[in-house]
Amino acid sequence: MRHRRVDSVMTADVLTVRPRTGFKHIATLLSTHDISAVPVIDGEHRVLGVVSEADLVAKYESPSMDQPPLWSAARRDAWLKATATTAEDLMTSPAITVGVDTDIAKAARLMTDHRVKRLPVVDADDRLVGIVSRHDLVRVFVRPDNEIAAEIREDVLLRALCVAPSDFEVDVHDGVVALHGQMERRSMVAVTVALCRHVDGVIDVTGDLTFTLDDSTVDDATVPQNVGILHGMWGQH
Repeated sequence: MRHRRVDSVMTADVLTVRPRTGFKHIATLLSTHDISAVPVIDGEHRVLGVVSEADLVAKYESPSMDQPPLWSAARRDAWLKATATTAEDLMTSPAITVGVDTDIAKAARLMTDHRVKRLPVVDADDRLVGIVSRHDLVRVFVRPDNEIAAEIREDVLLRALCVAPSDFEVDVHDGVVALHGQMERRSMVAVTVALCRHVDGVIDVTGDLTFTLDDSTVDDATVPQNVGILHGMWGQH
């Protein structure tokens, strides 16, 4: 099971600036188009960096000296940012980018790890083709319940687990999956739940799954052919 790729949720029509674009023009773009950042690109459309609102508001930190301090890298960077007038000096570089085939889960991890709100999306030649934001990723969670249920039946139960979807009840309400049915082995219960959680738009998985064979602790040959029931517990985090 794979998450959707970023190219399925990204914004393809991206406003960009060049290295020599001036401070006021960048501020006007952000304000007029109600966006929080713009990629800085070169003549071949490759991403050099990103200028964000945070880079611009650093201008309020008026430098207390005419020359950048040499004893502190952090203070020197702050001085340069506060005195910058063009994109090449304002931008955060190098930019954290993702390829078009990156899945949205990895994109989300990158945003969290690097504390950024958006990622430029590049093609195989590192040319800008779009931008994916936190807002784009959040939209996945408003996916219709019937689409989620259909994917669980077709991709999880039928294709991944090779079981008949008609043997299971799959109900989805507000992104929460209620799954009922019987697996052959106990070990398959956790696998089934994990695969359901991996479906885009799923918020939680609850319900009842039964199993005919407990293969968790002993050999198959020694296990009576009785029925076990897992109730609710596996649906909790």
